[in-house]
Parts: sequence; structure tokens; C-alpha cells
Amino acid sequence: MSALPQPDSATAILTHQILQEVFGYTDFRGPQAGIVEHVGDGGDALVLMPTGGGKSLCYQIPAIARQRTGHGVTVVVSPLIALMHDQVGALHEAGVDAAFLNSTLDWNETLDVERRVARAEITLVYAAPERVTTPRFLEMLDGLHARGKLSLFAIDEAHCVSQWGHDFRPEYRALTVLHERFSSVPRIALTATADALTRADIVERLQLQEARQFVSSFDRPNIRYTIVEKKDATTQLLRFIEREHEGESGVVYCQSRKRVEEVAKLLMDAGINALPYHAGLDAAVRQKHQDRFLRDEESAIVMVATIAFGMGIDKPDVRFVAHLDMPKNIEGYYQETGRAGRDGLAADAWMAYGLQDVVNQRRMIDESPATEDFKQVMRGKLDALLALAEAIDCRRVRLLGYFGEKSTPCGNCDNCLNPPQVWDGTDAARKLLSTIYRVQQQSGISFGAGHIMDILRGKSTEKTKQYGHERLSTFGLGAEFSEPQLRGVLRQLIATGALSVDAQAFNTLQLTEASRGVLRGEVSVQLRESVSQPASSRSGSRKRSGSGGSSSKPAAAAATLDAHGQKRFEALKAWRAEVAKEHNLPAYVIFHDATLAAIAERAPATLDDLHGISGIGEKKLQAYGTEVLRVCAAF
Repeated sequence: MSALPQPDSATAILTHQILQEVFGYTDFRGPQAGIVEHVGDGGDALVLMPTGGGKSLCYQIPAIARQRTGHGVTVVVSPLIALMHDQVGALHEAGVDAAFLNSTLDWNETLDVERRVARAEITLVYAAPERVTTPRFLEMLDGLHARGKLSLFAIDEAHCVSQWGHDFRPEYRALTVLHERFSSVPRIALTATADALTRADIVERLQLQEARQFVSSFDRPNIRYTIVEKKDATTQLLRFIEREHEGESGVVYCQSRKRVEEVAKLLMDAGINALPYHAGLDAAVRQKHQDRFLRDEESAIVMVATIAFGMGIDKPDVRFVAHLDMPKNIEGYYQETGRAGRDGLAADAWMAYGLQDVVNQRRMIDESPATEDFKQVMRGKLDALLALAEAIDCRRVRLLGYFGEKSTPCGNCDNCLNPPQVWDGTDAARKLLSTIYRVQQQSGISFGAGHIMDILRGKSTEKTKQYGHERLSTFGLGAEFSEPQLRGVLRQLIATGALSVDAQAFNTLQLTEASRGVLRGEVSVQLRESVSQPASSRSGSRKRSGSGGSSSKPAAAAATLDAHGQKRFEALKAWRAEVAKEHNLPAYVIFHDATLAAIAERAPATLDDLHGISGIGEKKLQAYGTEVLRVCAAF
């Protein structure tokens, strides 16, 4: 990590002044100070910073600083229209001249923005990669560059350029033109999620070999990680929400559109404000649901979605992210869970997984048209996620270790809070593999997991009778093992490659070369005891502060306020909702909950009393200070 800037450098002084005056913060966080000085001085940078870590300021502050020193316009490459709208709105609220160019503008509005950009009147202009690389846009940049008014390129969600990233977008590849055509203009590429392979690919694809890399800790200590074995996933989810997050905002990820619709209906029938979101919905419906999720202050929304929902969602008070189906890899899991607790307050990442998840993900990899080398990398990424799910030690240590970061047990994951009972599954593994071998020898065909478990447990069925499998030497040899135990053994055997799943033959199980070591007793199989019992029977469950059964419970940021403070906070929230609706922006763009809580606690009587409250810059003080005082004066 780069050293912090010298406090007496001109750029450091200017960027710190902008941090305070424009954004209302007194101090940079983590490596932000080093990044903004380096980029402000014209250096290239690759920034890896977790969701909620303050990536936007890393290019917004240098953009403002370079505009003030005569360098002109910063171009921000962003993949999502909704994110552009909200970020530009937030910059306007802070008094920064910014604009976007996308399909939501009509022709006259587009021409107006282009003219203002060409005159270098705008500090930041946001556009999608496919627009930035059009001849029209590049010609506009040529004109700026010729006059020395092209200041900086900021490439957000940079993992999209990599085939190894979890959200590869081919249009990002064309961004190499920026360096080739404007080699003297500094660039900053930013992402929240990239393992070593993805990071190297970003550097190569965007030609950032000379860029300084700033890698923050991937740790999100406020997020509690819990992974449970699937039994009845929707019931498990419902219990989790009702026990831990009733009346709070969250996201539930499902693999299929059909599953999204089913789960959203189930939650709504249970009295939870849930909405579906997937690519099969009409665009207007998707937009309506997203707007409600981001902007509805009256009722917390639970969004049930495919991975089509999420990138660029900047809502700070998402209290949980749940997965009902296993993602493809750790990067996807990390990115999606990172949408919880962006305000730094306690949040949950909850996932249910089972043997069928493993089979489905393996099948999707095996059946994809990709090259064998690509498939092998994807299998390795899936194996890493399976290892996290099956882990009997600290989840966070495993998660951070995947990204190359060492850590110690966190005390804030399910394994740390409720250490699982561990059993030696080596004997069960050998018996399962032996059964598969003998079935194939006798029948000449392969069978799926359910039938193999029936044989080993001595369960007589029509199929065991039909194929004469009750005469096998292994029939009933594992009667002491429960079905959940055997499913856990099968998951681990598949995860380690000691078993494969033939998707073309109805998901039947096949022995592999790696099966030999297990059969010979050379490889041990250590497993966690089943954790699929109801949540109510497990120790360590907790209710959060203020978490009653009503959606009117205090926001997490205001939980420590006294009764008068709570009243001020609720009045400020109501006022903020009106302003946000008037400005067509999410409420947190006006003020975050943490800022409202700080105002409510201070009970300001004069404008001077508002100085120094985090999140209140000079423009917001001028725009809203008097109104804030009026609201507080009533209490």
C-alpha cells in the first residue's frame, strides 16, 4: 500500500480542502488520501476497495481538484444508467457541476450536455463504455485534448473488462482506445472485487502496467457471514428474516427467474414487503421496483432478484443479503454480500446451499461453450466457494484468504459464534465410492446421488429391487449415516474432484482418478455436522438493537439516541423524504442516516452548530441548514 501524502504538498492541501468544503468530511478513510493525491498529481492508479469503502471519492475529488487547477473535464466510465443518475444527482447536491450522457436524454438534452462538455464547463461527465468508444464521443474528447482540457479518465467497475471477473462485459475491452489515443491523460480504474488472476487481467486489458496499485483490506467487519445447509430453503429464509430482520431492507438472490417470482410471492404472503426483479420483467416494471427499493422511506423493501440486480446499488441501509442458491464463485458471492451494511452498521450475509447447487454449478460449467482452460479456472473458483461453504473454521479468514489477505478468526461469523461439531467422514466417503463402483460393475450404468444413498443406507425401493442392488455387498453397510451426513460427504467429494457429475446422463455420479486416494484411505474427509435444524434450536441467535416486529422501529443509525433525539431523527427523515421526492433522488443522496442521527443528537440551534457534522458540506449547509434548524426546533 502506498504511503500517505505529505500534508504540506499543494495537492494534499487542495484535496483535503475539497473533502471538507464539498463533501463535509473531516478525514479521508484508509488509502483514500494517497489515492486522491497520486491521481490529482496526474498519476495512473488501479484501486481495489470494498463496497462501501468510498471508491467514488477517489476519482471525484481529483476531478474537482484538477478542474480547479485548469485541467478540464473528467470522463467517468460507468456501466449503469441508474448509478449515473444518482451519482450526478449527489454531485449536484454537493455543488459540483456534473452530467451524464445516456439513453434517458432526448436529442436536445444530449446536445446541450455535449456543448457544455466541449466548452469544459462540466467537472465530471458520466457515460457507458459503449458510448465512450463511439466516433462522436471520441471526437468530442479530441477537441478537449487539443486544448489541454481533458483531465482524467475514471473507469468504474473495472473487473468488467476481465473474462475471469464475475461480471464480464465485452464492451469494456474497447476502452484500450483511451490510452492509445490520449496517452498523456491519467486514468484511474476501480473495482470492489478482483482476485489475483482478475487483477492481472485488468492491468493487461486496460494497459495499466505503469499504474500504482492501491489494494485496501477486503474485510467488511460489520457483516456477519452465515452459511446453512439446505433443508427447506424458503422456510429457512422466512425464519431468518422474521427472527433477525423484520421490517428491514434486504436483498434475496435466486438463480432463476421462476424462483424469484415464487420466493417474492411467498414473502409477500407472509406479510413482508417483497418485490421481484429479473431480466424477464418489463423494463418499466424493473425500474419501478428498483426505485421503490432505493427510495421508499415508508416501508423497507426486500428485493428478490437474480444477479441482474445489484451492480451500482448504493443504498447504505441494506441490513441483509441472502442467497437461496449458490453463486458461481467467491467473487460473485463477495460482491453481492457486499451490498449489505454499506453504512458500516451491523448487517448479515446469509446463504443456504445443498448438493443440488454443487451439481447445477458444475453442470453449467461443463456444458458451457468455453475452452477447456477457461472451464478449468471456473471449476477452481467454484471449488473455492464450496470450500468456504463446507469450512469448519472462520468464514472470514477463508474469504479474505482467497483474495490473498491474511487475517485471524473474526468472532462474527457462524463458525466463530457457534463452532460446528466435526466428524470424520472418511469411512462414509469410502463406502459411497465403493457403492458407486459396485453399481457400475453390476449394472453397467450410473445412478444419481439419491439412489446411491438409498443403497448404502439399506433403504429398499422399487429401483433397488428392479436393478437387484439389494444384493450388493454395500447394501445397508452405511445404515448408521443420516441422509444429510451422506449429502455432505458427496458435496465434499465433488468439491475435491473425487467424484464427478455427468450432466448429460441425468446428473449421475462418476468415479475419477482422485477417487483412488479416498478409497485407499490415503485421503481423509473431515466434515461439519448437519446444520439444517431450525434456526430456533441453535444457540447464539440474536435480535438486533431495536429489532421489534414493526417496520416503524428505529433505524440502526439512530438506535443509541434518547427519546427526544429519536423524535428529531424521525422528523428529519420525514423532511428528507419530501426533499428527495422533490429532487427525484434516493433519500440517502440528500443526507445519510448517520448524518441525520448526528444532527438529531446535537440538537442544533444555529447554523454554526451544524458545522463539523460529517456529511454536511458548504453547499448543503447553504441549501438545507435553515430547514434543518426549523425541523429540530420543534423538539
